[in-house]
Amino acid sequence: MRIVPANGIELAVETHGDPDGRPLLLVGGLGQHLVGWHPDLVASMVRRGYHVIAFDNRDVGHSTHLDWHGPPDLVGIVSGRTELAPYGLEDMAADTLGLLDALGLDSAHVLGVSLGGMIAQLLALNSPERVRSLTSVMSHPGDHSVKPSEEAVALLLRPSPSSLEEFIGRAEESARVIGSPEFAVDVPWLQSRSRVLWERRQNPAGVARQLAAILVAADRSEALRGLRVPTLVVHGSHDPLIPVRGGRLTAAAVPSAELLEIDGMAHDLPREIWARLLDRLDDIAHHGESLRSALRTPVSPP
Repeated sequence: MRIVPANGIELAVETHGDPDGRPLLLVGGLGQHLVGWHPDLVASMVRRGYHVIAFDNRDVGHSTHLDWHGPPDLVGIVSGRTELAPYGLEDMAADTLGLLDALGLDSAHVLGVSLGGMIAQLLALNSPERVRSLTSVMSHPGDHSVKPSEEAVALLLRPSPSSLEEFIGRAEESARVIGSPEFAVDVPWLQSRSRVLWERRQNPAGVARQLAAILVAADRSEALRGLRVPTLVVHGSHDPLIPVRGGRLTAAAVPSAELLEIDGMAHDLPREIWARLLDRLDDIAHHGESLRSALRTPVSPP
């Protein structure tokens, strides 16, 4: 792991695989640390020829924590006082662009999950020349009529755990509430990941600030209609946190977007769906590489 400057803050980043491989930037979801990506999934990406880049978003892990803002007034924000949000998704997208600059990458394939999908969409909208392909997983286009279940909301609003045992218990409860009902929970990985996360910098107020950014975000649907970046949308049929309608709306908004709807998947990435996800990622990445090559090939005069 190393720390790099980006958009006036610092981001913690890790890279995996051959630096000459196809760059694949992974953008995590709400409160997700860079160690939250399953190492076997990352290894599978590397074997397919990707140079994988994972990082901590602002207010998470070893990236800058914007603690001077304090905890956000989520009740006030939900009541319509959007100015109470310390920052927005546009700022987080600018962080991601700054990360590409810091790593010396002119462009990358970008895969974002949940909140990360929203950030990836904005990155593609604001800087399409920097995004070779966009993969938006279990996310939505900013349409706030896409609402989580009451049980999923309760999960987000729980008080912070005070011990490692409680932290692991919360992770297991999260897997029960928003995990895929048709696929087995990888309990050893869940527990080992929880132990690693507990040792990293925990910041509940920072996660709340990220949530505030989601709550005040504008609907991107109309803007996405002008997006020409090769796009894959992935969503589970049983997602209680961002229902599958969110994925369908995203795919409907982006011209020529491909939709991979996975039966039995919820708000996680179970091992059983990796091959399908990566096969479709390869397809969209190949499309993006082909377009990039065509744009870089000089046209001979008649």
